[in-house]
Amino acid sequence: MLKTSILAALLAAAPLAVLAQDKGADTVVATVNGTPITLGEMIVMKQAAAQDPQMAEMGDGALYEIMLDQLIQQTAVADAGQENAGVRAQLEIQRRNTLAAAAITEVTKNQPTDEEIQAAYDNLFAAEEPATEYSAAHILVDTEEKAREIKTQLDGGADFGTLAEQSSTGPSGPNKGDLGWFSADQMVKPFADAVSAMEKGQISDPVQTEFGWHVIKLNDTRLREAPALDEVRDQISQMVLRDKVQAEIERLTSEATVEKVEGIDPALMNKTELLEAQ
Repeated sequence: MLKTSILAALLAAAPLAVLAQDKGADTVVATVNGTPITLGEMIVMKQAAAQDPQMAEMGDGALYEIMLDQLIQQTAVADAGQENAGVRAQLEIQRRNTLAAAAITEVTKNQPTDEEIQAAYDNLFAAEEPATEYSAAHILVDTEEKAREIKTQLDGGADFGTLAEQSSTGPSGPNKGDLGWFSADQMVKPFADAVSAMEKGQISDPVQTEFGWHVIKLNDTRLREAPALDEVRDQISQMVLRDKVQAEIERLTSEATVEKVEGIDPALMNKTELLEAQ
């Protein structure tokens, strides 16, 4: 008898479970002045709430009530709003933005393959020759005379870093003139040419650039090799994905039938009073 009662209870509850599973995004969870609020709106709102750490930690029950109350308030206030040309324009832009985002999301669902990543890597780095990088320090002053005085002191055994701290007008002065590692193309040409011609440990004669007069010390050189694929895989993958998105945008735009209306005065964009039209 007990087994029969349990079976009956399970059978009675089964339609309720099926009903819960069958609910779709259009299921109405509340109405405000006859305007429906749907389960789909709640799902979208929960996705947005996931960006808020506090909201993300809430249980579904508490979050459901908070979001539903917010949507009820929004709907009630929206009923008091007056639709005009400006509101309609904003709604249309938001509609197109949402649809465009959905289209782009479809493109990004397929992550780049290993073959695509390898091809992009080869395109970026395979043909690249190792580049020379330089580690140097400099003392920057405003006249050639000052630069030559500093060079004379250095030739006499003065400490480069100390003179840089005392005399350099450049931002690297407090750091003993140290410029760190750089490639020639990161510097203005006269500076780059001077460094490229120097030997390790050498101190240059005064070099003039648009910033003033430099006395340069070359600390070291090294060859910059292309990074290993595994080191840049994530960046390459993102680049391939961006290229795919851009290609899809360009494809859809090129295939669209576009008709620009001639004779529209661009100054009309300044007439914000047009947005007030009912």
